Amino acid sequence: MLRTYGREGRTGKMTLRILDQNEHGKTRRLWEEVFSEDTKTFLDYYYYIKTRDNQIYVVEEDEGICSMLQLNPYMIRVEDKEFPSAYVIAVATKASYRRRGYMGALLRASLNDMYAKKIPFTFLMPAAEAIYTPYDFRFIYSQDRGEISCDGKTGNDFVSADAGLWDAGEMAAFYEEHFAGKYQVCTVRDNSYYQTMIMEQQSERGGVRMVKEDGVLKGMYAYAGEDGLEIREPLFLDGYEAAFLQSVNELAKEGTRIQVHACLPEHAIEQKPLIMARVVCLAELLSALKVPEEMSVDCSFAVMDTIITQNSRVWKVTSRKGEAELHVREAEDSEGVLPIAELTEILFGRRTIGDVKTRAGVILSDHLEQDLEKITKLTKVCFNEVV
Repeated sequence: MLRTYGREGRTGKMTLRILDQNEHGKTRRLWEEVFSEDTKTFLDYYYYIKTRDNQIYVVEEDEGICSMLQLNPYMIRVEDKEFPSAYVIAVATKASYRRRGYMGALLRASLNDMYAKKIPFTFLMPAAEAIYTPYDFRFIYSQDRGEISCDGKTGNDFVSADAGLWDAGEMAAFYEEHFAGKYQVCTVRDNSYYQTMIMEQQSERGGVRMVKEDGVLKGMYAYAGEDGLEIREPLFLDGYEAAFLQSVNELAKEGTRIQVHACLPEHAIEQKPLIMARVVCLAELLSALKVPEEMSVDCSFAVMDTIITQNSRVWKVTSRKGEAELHVREAEDSEGVLPIAELTEILFGRRTIGDVKTRAGVILSDHLEQDLEKITKLTKVCFNEVV
């Protein structure tokens, strides 16, 4: 796929295109230049596994790649519906080609392509919030972070061992049975998901630890050992905190302070805003939302989206008492106006309607405000993916 960007480059013609899969390796040099902290082992994993099915957008100038953006595919669950989505990653430009608008061009092209695929939203882990807010990305997920101290105590109550690729199905079933139902929005975790997680953690001198009692899985967590011991997303059944601590003690020396990301609530010392999202196909997202069955909704509002202009419509949303589904269609008469970024913050429960109604570009009638309040907000979000 080839797009010619709207001007000549400083020293030659500049083009924006999606690479063919067999060209993905050409971007590794730019990754190494911009993200120099990543190890060779991690990049070997990434370019062998993740780039098999991802999309890479590039800007080429002077017969070489000078800017890129990668989209890693994920299936996501929103309430009780599943959708394709994409994790935006490796947004990078060579130092000598910066401040030419290449990042913005890549974002706009990829966002509009995702709209054509009816992706409800895309997400990313920003290097800095300010980079992405002009493109209407907003935080939707904050991660609990904390520390635990290894006390050296081990025991024989639980068996802890690194997972192999053959364990991925058991891990996926464990997550689906005990944890997926806690969230309104999360990635869909199947056998392939956990196989990839295991390989990713191994590339960072770690793994995924499974903890069992009498042969039955009671918990698991990912860990990395590149820069000391770092633990991500311990998922344990209630009452099995001791199993988690025993397992960690088997990995670390006594007295070691261990960082835990997406930690157990009792270990949290901060909540870090982590994942930003950008609504892509608004109609798809709205159609996945719920309304309490005892309530009804019948309202319409105009949406302003300067990047994905197909979202800039008057949308009518309705639901009848006795059903939870929200029905969405285009309309002509509007009760108010909402910019796409403010609507995102409302729908994900990051801002109340009262917070945003005085902002520039927001117009809300009393009836519209009341009906928007009835929609169940997507506050239970879980995105702990790294790449």
